[in-house]
Amino acid sequence: MNPYDSFKAYDIRGELETQLTPDFAEGVGRAFTQYLGAKSVVVGGDIRLSTPELKAAFARGCQALGAEVIDIGLCGTEEVYFATSALGVDGGCMVTASHNPINYNGMKLVRKDSRPISGATGLQDIRALAEAGVGAGAHQGTLKSLDHSAPYIEHLMSYVDPGKLPAGTLLLNAGNGAAGPTVDRLEAAFQRAGSALRFEKMFNTPDGTFPNGIPNPLLHDQQPVTGRAVREAGADFGVAFDGDFDRCFFWDHEGTFIEGYYVVGMLAEAFLQQNPGARIVYDPRLTWNTEELVASLGGEALPSQSGHAFIKETMRQKDAIYGGEMSAHHYFKSFAYCDSGMIPWLTVLDLLARKRTSLAALVKERMARYPSPGEINSSVADADETMARVRAHYAPAAIAESTLDGLSLEFDTWRFNLRKSNTEPVIRLNLETRGDAALMQEKTDELLALIRR
Repeated sequence: MNPYDSFKAYDIRGELETQLTPDFAEGVGRAFTQYLGAKSVVVGGDIRLSTPELKAAFARGCQALGAEVIDIGLCGTEEVYFATSALGVDGGCMVTASHNPINYNGMKLVRKDSRPISGATGLQDIRALAEAGVGAGAHQGTLKSLDHSAPYIEHLMSYVDPGKLPAGTLLLNAGNGAAGPTVDRLEAAFQRAGSALRFEKMFNTPDGTFPNGIPNPLLHDQQPVTGRAVREAGADFGVAFDGDFDRCFFWDHEGTFIEGYYVVGMLAEAFLQQNPGARIVYDPRLTWNTEELVASLGGEALPSQSGHAFIKETMRQKDAIYGGEMSAHHYFKSFAYCDSGMIPWLTVLDLLARKRTSLAALVKERMARYPSPGEINSSVADADETMARVRAHYAPAAIAESTLDGLSLEFDTWRFNLRKSNTEPVIRLNLETRGDAALMQEKTDELLALIRR
């Protein structure tokens, strides 16, 4: 197995031993440093058992080219983003495999100002350098450890005023991932601010053996676990994180999972209430709810191809204040245009307090207005042929068509988006209607029958 095949569209991910080894990680560190001409680099890592060794090897590679390496320790991906920007260094690396299986690990790389390095913006160049091999520089760089959590927590607390929150309970499921220490620090900050909110913490201890399963809240066997815990705790709502907590997921007080699409609308509303007329970037899989909310609040809604590199670039180009994907990636201008799994639930807390409502009440209205079954995957023999077949069937009657990201077709009372997976023979379907749950089910069944024929 070629270890360099672990270079993917947006990051590096591969199997341990066969692909990701300390020698490989050191070679990537050297290539990364040479490509950027980096003099200073931030590194951090998640709680996987292989992470410390891989992180140390990557750091050695950077040092071999003379770079100063700042190790911020166990953290989430967003903490590497924050430190890279706040410390003004030339690049950052987060060693993580997020929600991948236990025998995987990976690296997420950014340049100065936490700008993403993806396949189209340098990742393939780094791969080529790593494959060719980069020799040591004239000087050996330094390595130092830095606890950068205090300024990071201070920044997170700027999104909410704990003293103005009503008494209540919030369930937070860290999934034994990297989120636990940040949850503890935020709980302490809320207590110092005199908040009446109680944190009910679940699987909060970081544990790279994942005793409660890989932290991936999108898995259908994990969602009821969090939902049940929300009900048992009598929580106002619940939040669960993936392994490196760059995504968070919501449950209302009844334990019902909230699709990420409706969270985008909530966050757009929250930021527009505080920043009238601002621009909001969204992905084109599901759109009507977001577009309506943004328009009603006087904002400007801008579609972008999904994927963090595209969303971040569109936000920078258009000076957007917030960008959201229904996949639970949320991006913030105030956070170096990067994604965060902590800012969303803090912002939702603040929004609910200001509107004096519950998450259930706020979301159920929107779900009824624009019902959607959520993203549905189908394995197919030929993705291109399937896409063409679906288009030929539906396009003649459509009132609008877009190929910004896959195929989007719009009709008077419903619309759908169909996308190919970048990594497997899978078609992803998203569909919504204008307040018609029966039509939603009818069109979903109809499309799946055509796709899976």
